[in-house]
Amino acid sequence: MGAIYLLRHGQASFGSNNYDQLSSLGHQQAQVLGRALKARGVQPDVLVSGTMQRHLETAGGALRELGWVEGGGVGLQQHAGVNEFDHENVIEVAEPRYADKLQMMSDMAATGDPRRAFQKFFQDSVSRWVGGNHDDEYKEPWSVFKLRCISALDDLVKQTPAKGSTLVFTSGGTISVICAHLLGLNDAQAFTINWTLANVGITKVLAGRDGLHLVSLNEHAHLEGGEAGLLTYR
Repeated sequence: MGAIYLLRHGQASFGSNNYDQLSSLGHQQAQVLGRALKARGVQPDVLVSGTMQRHLETAGGALRELGWVEGGGVGLQQHAGVNEFDHENVIEVAEPRYADKLQMMSDMAATGDPRRAFQKFFQDSVSRWVGGNHDDEYKEPWSVFKLRCISALDDLVKQTPAKGSTLVFTSGGTISVICAHLLGLNDAQAFTINWTLANVGITKVLAGRDGLHLVSLNEHAHLEGGEAGLLTYR
């Protein structure tokens, strides 16, 4: 069977002007991911990345650890189908004032626990989006995002050799939708997966004649037991 590795990106730059870029820790996590893949003997036949900066930076850092050289051997494809949903749009639809990031940060800081406050607000915002009762308000409704992710999975399966490996650098929302689809979970349950996904966690899907099998979800032992502070979720 062919193996598809869904690899979540490293920590992005929450609170900065460009969230999409990796933080310094995120770059370190990408290298650790690459070393973990090398240690388990992964030799990719297909390389795929979302088009977002955090995907491409994670891919670059991890693949260098695998000995990959741009322009030689297996090329890195960009596939917008595995991109994350537009979290800024989901936030701004839920609270239009938060189109001003400084306003959002100020409100969260005023609670005394900005990370917890943001997580609660974001979960509520995502629940509103997933609920499907306000689809016309969003750039990409939940139903469209879900279909995009599942269609991208079909593309990945077609590209994966029968006994080969495909590495996919993507995001938590995309991984959650694919896993929920394979497990037969409902929409709300999809995001219970999302909230627990570690940065640079590894999810593995096997593709064979009898269909697709989710064999591991959110592996992150490579972030534990070594240097402290590598395990993050946002």
